[in-house]
Amino acid sequence: MVAKTFRGGVHPPEYKELTESSAIEALPPPEKVIVPLIQHIGAPCQPAVADETVLKKGDSVCLGEKIGDTDAFVSAPVHASVSGEVMEIGEARLVDGRKVPAVVIESDGEDRPCESIQPAASLENLTPDEIKEIIREAGIVGMGGAAFPCHVKYSPPEGIELDTIIINGCECEPFLTCDDRLMREDPGEIVFGLQAILKATGAERGVIAVENNKPDAIEAMRAAVDGTSLEVVIVETKYPEGAEKQLIKAVTDREVPSGGLPFQIGVVVNNVATAASIARAVKTGMPLYERIVTVSGDVVARPANLLVRIGTPIRELFEYCGGFTEPPARIIAGGPMMGQAVGDLDIPVVKGMSGLLAVSSEISAYHEEEPCIRCGRCVDVCPAFLMPLYAARYPDDEALEYDPLDCIECGSCAYICPANQRLLARIRLAKAEAQARADAAG
Repeated sequence: MVAKTFRGGVHPPEYKELTESSAIEALPPPEKVIVPLIQHIGAPCQPAVADETVLKKGDSVCLGEKIGDTDAFVSAPVHASVSGEVMEIGEARLVDGRKVPAVVIESDGEDRPCESIQPAASLENLTPDEIKEIIREAGIVGMGGAAFPCHVKYSPPEGIELDTIIINGCECEPFLTCDDRLMREDPGEIVFGLQAILKATGAERGVIAVENNKPDAIEAMRAAVDGTSLEVVIVETKYPEGAEKQLIKAVTDREVPSGGLPFQIGVVVNNVATAASIARAVKTGMPLYERIVTVSGDVVARPANLLVRIGTPIRELFEYCGGFTEPPARIIAGGPMMGQAVGDLDIPVVKGMSGLLAVSSEISAYHEEEPCIRCGRCVDVCPAFLMPLYAARYPDDEALEYDPLDCIECGSCAYICPANQRLLARIRLAKAEAQARADAAG
């Protein structure tokens, strides 16, 4: 079978051999968690418990208890990832440098679950609205990195019907293997989650897309969908195969319009971890309070895939993996292509954090920029059909004529550039300028 794909993209070294054979391990619950009140696209939460009582220092909370919420539709509540006492309502620094409100909880070591958390009715007996409410109350967001609230994604504007749900198991970023391991170890939860999404949205077609460099995951997912109407679609191993618009093109041959969103062509894409989290919320009633994180890199003593409580300081993940064999040249949250450099090991794990990397200067080597030679390689590899060398001409007004807002920020252009041009960084500036002008124009 020929693997499906899209135009463009690159083939960086994978480095997946460091953790692809490492079964998921549960990191022991930390003594303290720092749970940011915004871990999603949308409105931040306010500290509050289920009955809307304001949460305050000294309060006792149980595992899975809601500790932050808002009335805003585009948002997602957050929950306690340990049982214990609220030490403070303070601040946490996120990967992007922002300081945001956060709830700090000291664990009592008991992991007392809330008595109010109960399994839902069987999936067959739940209505679409009930499923979406379960997903909303569980605080489930896109766990591939975007962290968009799922209940919003499953509620398109009136007049738009969804017909296809794609579960993204591509995991095209180098180093990361947490999704691969989830598909191999718990494929049934992914299938159940996809079935729940199909019922919530009314879509008929359910697809699980997996890159062809994951044969064990493909076999596990095919076995799990046997006897159902769900499909496993094999896509080419290429970066950024897992990007939403590119994956839609590969699987359905549909194109999301410029400036548009997938729901406009009847499609929703979710990560495999998102589907599994939905399954657990429906089956057990437990919210999203933990996630799998790949801890890897050539200077990590024992790379691993860890099941981690939300709010755990990232320092503890590296310590559990034996620390560093030498001082890392760079620590990255996420993958090396789209992830962000980290300068503070006390930042907490959040819902969208799929990886933590510590790499040497050999991997993260800095190269001096040279003049652009107009070779066109960035144009050849751009999966969004842009001309990066021109879209990167910030602050030149001409850059805005080359649709920088359509850039998916995959970094393929910067990766392939023989002159080491900082194309992605400049396109991000051009995007900010274009968005500012659009906002000013109303």
